[in-house]
Amino acid sequence: MKIIVSILFLCSLTGSMRAQSAHTVIRYPSYNGLVMAGYQGWFNTPEDGAGRGWHHYARRGVFAPGSCEIDLWPDVREYKKTYATPFKYADGSTARVFSAYDKETVFLHFKWMKDYGIDGVFMQRFVAEIRNESGRRHFNKVLDNAMDASRRYDRAICIMYDLSGMQPGECAVVLRDLDDLSHRYDLQHGTYLHHRNKPLVVVWGIGFNDHRRYGFVEADSLVQGIKQRGFSIMLGVPTYWRTLGSDAVKDSALHRIIRQADLVAPWFVGRYNGDSYPEFQSLLAEDMAWCKANGVDYVPLAFPGFSWRNMNGPQATSIPRDDGRFFWQQVAACHDAGAKQLYIAMFDEVNEGTAIFKCNTSDQLPGNGDGQFVGIPSHLGSDYYLWLAGQAARWFHGDVGFTITPPLRK
Repeated sequence: MKIIVSILFLCSLTGSMRAQSAHTVIRYPSYNGLVMAGYQGWFNTPEDGAGRGWHHYARRGVFAPGSCEIDLWPDVREYKKTYATPFKYADGSTARVFSAYDKETVFLHFKWMKDYGIDGVFMQRFVAEIRNESGRRHFNKVLDNAMDASRRYDRAICIMYDLSGMQPGECAVVLRDLDDLSHRYDLQHGTYLHHRNKPLVVVWGIGFNDHRRYGFVEADSLVQGIKQRGFSIMLGVPTYWRTLGSDAVKDSALHRIIRQADLVAPWFVGRYNGDSYPEFQSLLAEDMAWCKANGVDYVPLAFPGFSWRNMNGPQATSIPRDDGRFFWQQVAACHDAGAKQLYIAMFDEVNEGTAIFKCNTSDQLPGNGDGQFVGIPSHLGSDYYLWLAGQAARWFHGDVGFTITPPLRK
């Protein structure tokens, strides 16, 4: 009997040690070699339980033909939970959408990341949202589900604070939130993304010249506060951060703050199209040279296309996807410039038309009154950009055989 009890005890101890060992492993010790996407997670419906209505679907409070904020329509055929909308397809059937508030939705998105080979996502937390109870409750639930899904599907996950809408003196909102998340989750181990031997936190929105209420005083406080808490830090900055031109504040204090960071990630969305990109490419090498000289790692960006006409009117900027050639043009340039990692904008951003997740093809779009939706060409399929992003990840992982020409899908 004692022998049996001893064996059972040893088996239990061994199982416990294995579980502890699995728990303490850092699956993603560096951003190097990874291709990550941004994850908004901000979509709600009136019936999802969040109490936020058609959040980020509606335009000026109305979600109906002729009034919406999305340019791409999500392909929801695989979702377990979907919601009826006022939009109709040509055959009279009701068009449906998803809510990011649902656990099933987040798990499906992470499953797609694994299925197509995308390494993971940066979970965005908007200061303008988490400062209030409704927004904080929504984004906490999305993050809860994403943390679970990242473990289920072994995908890297990282917290990104978007400062858009932050007011002077609101640094405490971010730092208090980070403290809460540090107690709530295990950010030291598992699938949480690390860089330079520390868990990584991203702060996006430093140095832009678009009349933000906060400035370098708040940026300094955040960088120092996050580093003091034992994190490495990545800063999201303007495209022309190095030259202090165009979209950047003309103040060298931006360079001083960037030198304190571990990685810098300039925002390229909307800055070029397929025709103008060759002239833009020289920035990559020059930016990387500055970063190397200053001990900062460089994270370039690629986006598949851009469209926000339903949000801003038919004359608003639109950048064609060109059947994936535009996206791959950027991927190839970043890889050939020697970039070690890549940021894709974005996973689920249908508002600005940069989403790479499954969206309806051009022959499966609902009517939109005076507006118009952008569809993925039917010959490519709704999942084409997930697949193409996965090919980019293979290239950055070290697979050979890729060139500036987009790979052919077999």
